[in-house]
Amino acid sequence: MNLSIKNLSKTYANGLKALNNINIEIGSGMFGLLGPNGAGKSSLMRTIATLQEADSGTIMLGDMDVLNQKEEVRKVLGYLPQDFGFYPKVSAWDMLNHFAILKGINNPKERKEICEALLNQTNLFDARKRNIGDYSGGMRQRFGIAQALLGNPQLVIVDEPTAGLDPMERNRFHNLLSEIGENIIVILSTHIVEDVRNLCSNMAIMNQGTVLLYGKPNQAIEDMKGKIWMKLIDKEQLTEHKTGFRVISTKVVEGKIQIHVFGNTQPDPSFVPLVADLEDVYFATITN
Repeated sequence: MNLSIKNLSKTYANGLKALNNINIEIGSGMFGLLGPNGAGKSSLMRTIATLQEADSGTIMLGDMDVLNQKEEVRKVLGYLPQDFGFYPKVSAWDMLNHFAILKGINNPKERKEICEALLNQTNLFDARKRNIGDYSGGMRQRFGIAQALLGNPQLVIVDEPTAGLDPMERNRFHNLLSEIGENIIVILSTHIVEDVRNLCSNMAIMNQGTVLLYGKPNQAIEDMKGKIWMKLIDKEQLTEHKTGFRVISTKVVEGKIQIHVFGNTQPDPSFVPLVADLEDVYFATITN
């Protein structure tokens, strides 16, 4: 099953053009949607998840018209929004059982087996009787994935799932996403480049409601080969270098400013070549 998005546009009442003629084809596996805050990622996710209308364009999930067959799409959709609401004084078991009923899993024996399997898959079974309000951030996100997997979805959408997680919980969450993304479509919307680099075989980079780059991360890195240059400068030199060169990123290294510059040739002998990574692709794309 493929997800096909064609000519999708959305403008809010305040005049903000959140989606500007989006065209993407997504197959099974992990698909990364990268972009800064306000790029339009969440607007696209909400539209795919049937939570808001588009002004124009189409979204097809297999032979289902997402924009016009919302109830049918919701039966095969799992969604973990950026702000996942929960009842803090309810146990994980009771909450997941409640979500399963809402999902239409009415047979008690079947529902019990499904909830047990999902809590085991997300490594929460031993903590199933604890209130969700007592969970760590990572545990709550894993519970969010458990509820998103109810009903054997063909499409799972996760919006900024690792923001605020510590490194151990991020790794655990990455492993879980990789596991569930083997046979279904999983869309990972994030501003964390490393998440896409670690997990996704295909991606798109968005900014200001527009898709700026669409393809495979490895190919995008290969296309950047020989075009990224690095130099350490004093802080006072930054404005001058930004004026003279296409500086795509900066960071402080041992009291100096390390700049990465995009250029088809060496800017001058003071710059050294760098092996590009996905972060360089990302910054070069959104600063173009």
